[in-house]
Amino acid sequence: MKTALKEVVVNVVPTEEELVARARALIPMLRRRAAEVERERMVPADIIEQFKEAGFFRILQPRRWGGYEMNPAVFFKVLMELGRGCCSSAWNMMILGIHNWEFGHLDPRAGDEVWGKDDSVIVASSYPPFGTYRKVDGGYVISGTWHTSSGTDHGQWAFLGQMLLDENKQPVDRLSLLVPRKDYSIIDDWHTFGLAGTGSKSLVVREAFVPFHRAHSLADYSMSERGEMYLYPFSQIFYAAVSSVINGMAQGAVDVFIEQMQTRRDTTGGGKASLSPYVKDRLGNAVARVRSSRARILNMMQETTRYVERRELVPLDERVPSMLDIARVGRECEEAVLLLFKALSARGIFLDNPMQRILRDTLAAANHITQNADDTAGILGGYLLGQPLPPLFYSRDPLPA
Repeated sequence: MKTALKEVVVNVVPTEEELVARARALIPMLRRRAAEVERERMVPADIIEQFKEAGFFRILQPRRWGGYEMNPAVFFKVLMELGRGCCSSAWNMMILGIHNWEFGHLDPRAGDEVWGKDDSVIVASSYPPFGTYRKVDGGYVISGTWHTSSGTDHGQWAFLGQMLLDENKQPVDRLSLLVPRKDYSIIDDWHTFGLAGTGSKSLVVREAFVPFHRAHSLADYSMSERGEMYLYPFSQIFYAAVSSVINGMAQGAVDVFIEQMQTRRDTTGGGKASLSPYVKDRLGNAVARVRSSRARILNMMQETTRYVERRELVPLDERVPSMLDIARVGRECEEAVLLLFKALSARGIFLDNPMQRILRDTLAAANHITQNADDTAGILGGYLLGQPLPPLFYSRDPLPA
């Protein structure tokens, strides 16, 4: 981005309402192009450019590099709107946009390297610790293949996950390592039945050096001088972003269902399908699930924001239940979309009906690790019963029972 435009963007920060309205205005375009996105197996560059122009990538970006440094809840509301239009495009916006928040946790030198000349540069990721590393003077040397890097074709850098081991090969930390595009190659191996348009390809790294200032802990949650909007736990913000997109997908299914039922006739009696008690029951119960999951995400953010605005860390008594609030979104939204899909009967299975694509995308998204409500419920139950929390998730250090 040129300097003159950067100054305008920095000085004129849109309101939450303006950003949400911009996202809502893109829904018709995204719906029209959803089949194209799926067919191409990646989001076209011009859609990403429209997201840039709308300011979505700046919502979580620190002010130091031209961002708006807004509450993550604003980003979540934008994702909820975009998800109504194209699931894969919204997923790319979520994954690529959340990384700008991560720079609030890094040594500023990393942000200067990425955005020093162009503060619109996009960063991709693959957080699971697929690779290997060795510690050297000044940093790490990493190698390996990192999978499912969503939207990676649009990125010029990537965050890669790595498990840090002690001398006994036991995990002691989870790291995020930032590498430039020149240090990895992209393997086009993304062939899936759902979220096919996300272009979540694999990244291959061979002996890349990562200096310490481009590494940070994903497990450490302690106080620092970072801005208050970056005092939330990493897992809360990243996981809730995933849930926000899924919520948008389910709302998109509601939109499509209402639209189709306005004109559909009952094949058995010829009357309006919208008058069927079965149709109305399905729709009402689906909407209840979508509204409930949305409310939990936003309430969770409201409850935790009061801590960070006082420059306090979010306590475990809030963090542990919040993770279940987040994880249950996938299950509830999956149920909502299935309710509606079933009510469409045979018409829903045709490939020109957007409902079948929304169903496939929602099923795929609800399989994301962030939506594992079973394990998360067990963790909450164990915590309430005085049992220890799993290592390297809520803290880098062992937590007492």
